[in-house]
Amino acid sequence: MFGRREPVPFAFVAEADRFRSNVAPPPLERASAGQLAGRWLLGLTLVAGLVGSLVLGTPAMSTAPSGTETGQSQATDGR
Repeated sequence: MFGRREPVPFAFVAEADRFRSNVAPPPLERASAGQLAGRWLLGLTLVAGLVGSLVLGTPAMSTAPSGTETGQSQATDGR
């Protein structure tokens, strides 16, 4: 029913904790002025979109009546 289980040597896992490579990663390149400007512009656009949606969405979500009349429409005024 079950296959024969063979022992698996885990010595390589223990050695992996002590292993240190002698190969250094390449140095990180500095972002150019255009890339920095693009990142700032993207961030500013995202923040402006969030603030704009908050400014436009807040009045739509308010439950207070926005008119001067309280609950009466102009059709029931009799004019």
